Amino acid sequence: MIIYGDRALTQCEVVRLIREPHPDLPPLNQGTISKIEAQYREMGHVRKVPSKRQAVVDDDTKLNLLLALEENPITPARQPALIMNKVI
Repeated sequence: MIIYGDRALTQCEVVRLIREPHPDLPPLNQGTISKIEAQYREMGHVRKVPSKRQAVVDDDTKLNLLLALEENPITPARQPALIMNKVI
């Protein structure tokens, strides 16, 4: 349930409340409202959060990094990142 003004609304009522003044919006259903409400409760906002994609590293870069670490196994953590940036 969502508190709106002085009363609590069900998610279906929220859908109707939004659809009335904005009929041109894309389809909105209870599931969408549920996801938005869950995100708001978890994060405190409903802004779009950028996805955390893993960087793609080619095989040559991996090999260069492994060779550099093999040459000097006591390499500071920052140095391999600098080596990878030079290679890429």
